This record gives sequence, C-alpha cells and structure tokens, in this order.
Amino acid sequence: MGALARFFSWGLRKLTFGFVLGAAGLAGFGLWLYVRENVDLEQVRRETLRHLTGENERIRAALQDIEVRLDGMRSELQRQQERGREAARLREGLEADNRGLARLVASAGQVQLNAERIGRLQEIERQAEAEASRLQDLIARTQWERDGLRVALGRLDDEIRAAGAKKSELVHYADEAWQRYGRYVVIAALAWLLGPPTGRLLAYFLLAPFISSRAAVRLGEAGRALPEAQVGGASIEVALEPGEVLWVKERYLQASDEGLLRATRWLLDWRMPFTCLAAGLRELVEMRNAAPAARLRATFSSQTDAHAELAVVTIPAGASLVLRPSFLAGLIGPLGRKSRAIRRHWRIFSVQAWATGQFRYFEFVGPCKLLVAGSRGVRAERLESEPGMPVPGRRANRDATIGFTPGLAYRPVRAETFWAYLRGQNPLFDDLFEGDGVFLCQQTSAKGEAAAERSAMAAFWQGLGRIFGL
Repeated sequence: MGALARFFSWGLRKLTFGFVLGAAGLAGFGLWLYVRENVDLEQVRRETLRHLTGENERIRAALQDIEVRLDGMRSELQRQQERGREAARLREGLEADNRGLARLVASAGQVQLNAERIGRLQEIERQAEAEASRLQDLIARTQWERDGLRVALGRLDDEIRAAGAKKSELVHYADEAWQRYGRYVVIAALAWLLGPPTGRLLAYFLLAPFISSRAAVRLGEAGRALPEAQVGGASIEVALEPGEVLWVKERYLQASDEGLLRATRWLLDWRMPFTCLAAGLRELVEMRNAAPAARLRATFSSQTDAHAELAVVTIPAGASLVLRPSFLAGLIGPLGRKSRAIRRHWRIFSVQAWATGQFRYFEFVGPCKLLVAGSRGVRAERLESEPGMPVPGRRANRDATIGFTPGLAYRPVRAETFWAYLRGQNPLFDDLFEGDGVFLCQQTSAKGEAAAERSAMAAFWQGLGRIFGL
C-alpha cells in the first residue's frame, strides 16, 4: 500500500504540474496577444455589432424579397393550374360533341371546327402543365434559399447577442488565446506528461535489453595481486613511511605530524590538466616524509560534506585499480614517482560506452595508496571463483560505483525494478562486474544534501564529467 500511495502521489504531482504548465502557457499567449493588439475592446465590440447588424438587415431584406417572389410564383402557379383545368374542361366537352349521336347529327364543318378547337385546347393544357411544373421547381429552390437565409439569420442573431454581452479584457484574451493556441498548449502538456514515461518504456523494454547483451568492457588481464581497502569512517589516519609523498585535497586534511614537509602541488598530473581541474585535483597539499626511519601520521576528514566517509585503498606492485578521479581525495606514492602511475583508456567505439556515456577510464597503477571519499562510506566487494560458479558476477547501482580492477569484465545491465526507473529513483542500467577481482562502491548514491535539487547546469556538468571518466 505504501508503494501504491507513493506511485499515486508521484502521478498527482505530474498532473498538477502539467495543469500549471498549461495554465501558464495560456496566460503567456494571452499576454502576448494583449501586447501585440493593444486595442480598445469596446470600440472593437461596437464595430463588430455594426457589421453584424448591417449583415442582419441585408439578410432580412433578402428574405422579404424572397417571400414577395414566392407569393407571386404561387399566384402564377394557381393561375396556370386553373388555366389548364379550364382548357381540359372545354376540351372534354368538345370531344363529347364529336362522339356518338352528336357526331351523326352535326355537320362536317362543325366536326372539323370542333377538332381544331380540341387541338388548340390540348396545346393550352400542355403549356399550362409545363409552366406549372417549372413554377413548382422554382418555388422549391426559392424555399431552399429562404431556409438557408433563415439559418444564417439565426447564427447572426446569436453572434449579435454574444457581441452585445459585455466581456472583460481578461475573458476576451483568455478565450482568444485558447482558440488560437489551446491545442498547442494541450500538446505540450501531454508531451511533458506522456513523453518521459513513453521514452522510459521504450528504453527499458527495447534499448536496455539490446545494450545488456553486448560484449563487456575489459581493460586488462586479471592479476594475482589485488588492491586492499582499509575502510575508515568520517575520519581516517594514514601513516607515511620514510620516502613516501602524499598529495591530498586541502579540504580533506584535518591534522598531521609536524615533521612532514609541506608544499603546494598545483595539479596532480600536468599531462592531463583539464581532467585535474574538472575533478578538483588542483592546489593540492603535498606532504613528504623526509625522516630517515620514523613513520609520520596524517588524519583526514571532509570539512565540507558531512556525509562523506573515507577509505584507504592500497595498490601493491603489479596491481592496479580503475577509479573515477572525482572520488579521489588523495594519493600516496614513493618519492619521485608522483602521478606517473595513471594510465588512460579510451573506448569510443564501444556500444557499452555510448550506453553509459563513459568513454574514458583512469587506471592507477601500484605501488601506491589512494585516499577515496564516498557518500556514507566506501565498500570493497571481492569476486572470487567458487565451485558451481566459474565466472562470479555481481551488480551494483551505477551511481554508486567508484572503481574496479581492470581484470573484471564491466558492462551495464538493465535495472531490475521498472517502477523505480520510471519514477526516476534508479538509473536505467546497473553496473555488472564479472570475473575475479575487486570493485569499490559508495554506500549510497547520494552526493550530499543538495543532490536531489541539482540545477540543470549541475546535471550538464555531471554528464560531461561522466563522458570523460571523471
């Protein structure tokens, strides 16, 4: 019930924001119309009424003319019908005189005269019938014309009543904005509401299975020596052996022994200045243990993020670790070696790289120690072959992944819960590691209290940093 309530709450927030978006769009279009037109609505209303009234009078005059013509046509029709009936009556009488006994007693001239009169009367009947038929058709067409004018007159009456009603500028421009741009606002609101869920549906059920089936990224061979992680907490103490040098971000340095020689390192590695600047590996505190035999200590803790916890990852000789530089708080190495142990790997033509948006990887080669900072702490996961599982595998939240040994096969796989991805709580892909090795992840994928309220620019820089492996 709790999950269902959260889902409905999420849907209600989406609908509310969609409604607000539509209302704001209509308000904006209405304001634009007002600024563009800037007219006197009362004057427009009067001109509209004057135009509609004139059109109304014209149609009423046309209707009156049609009624006069209809009356004349009906009178003419009645006259022609009477004419035809009178001719038929006279014709029937003459035909009776030319039949039977009346024909025998009549003279031949009279019979001939009657026959001629019958012919003329038949012609009059035909003419009367034809004229009556023509008048009936003309009356029908005129009645149709009258009906059309009556419909137009009714519409005009409605428009006149609507124009006569007093309407405020707010209602006018709101109605005008809806009539002109309402469909675009509705389309935009629907696109905002349905576009992301539709895209996530297609990505989850079509794109993600295809990406998950592609070959994994493997940056190196599995080595015998593996990094070891010393999990600390909000603070951790590190001992520097004689001849070791530490480069650390100043905001992580809490305390140190007085015997350590200090200096400023402007960039961790001058061969990749832009990467160091983007990852915050600039203006580092350099601390060197110049004592011949003593072990000197330094204590580290984040001074800016209360959720950050630290761990020390020891990379022995012959081992290495692929790490995102943004999680690197400090580096400890032998004197004179500095940061030349950083290798870069590009995977531009890999489908997996395009799916995850990460095209570059940084490999830190031992012997060295890495001071790693993670949200709520850093966890080291070790994968080893076991009976029944020759190729061990383990998945982790993609936002929580910090680093992994290059011998592991690394590829994105589709997240297991669709609803969490649909609501934006989890990314589309999880990171899957297969083989023998170690990978590091932070306890939570959050990056501080303001992580849930990132600005668009912060999200842009985060995506750009992922592309370059930061």
